[in-house]
Amino acid sequence: MTNINLNLLKNAIEASSLRQDAINSNIANINTDNYKTNQVAFETLLSKSVHGVTINKTQEQHLGSSNIADIKPIVSKRTGTSVKENGNNVDLDMEMVNLAENSLYYQALISQLNGQYSRLKTIIGG
Repeated sequence: MTNINLNLLKNAIEASSLRQDAINSNIANINTDNYKTNQVAFETLLSKSVHGVTINKTQEQHLGSSNIADIKPIVSKRTGTSVKENGNNVDLDMEMVNLAENSLYYQALISQLNGQYSRLKTIIGG
């Protein structure tokens, strides 16, 4: 188990937690005029980093390190779309799908983290 693995898992769990908050906020604001949905980018940033795609750094938390474990999730607004006449772009069906997907993702990450710690405990002799 490397420190990179643990940091990457930690950042993925943080991304999933932020995504949960974003989805909850989106659902809570389903009837708010001109509300734009929040979204969390992490997996796409990670994938681009792993595949060597160069990304321009426009914010301090964006990529800038060669270490994939340093990639942090980024919360942004989804603009340019409107689902309703009031300018709101929350699609409840999509948010519910995202909620279920994120829940499974979070559970898988926690399972991986528990496995990492279990292996470490075995190595230490516990």
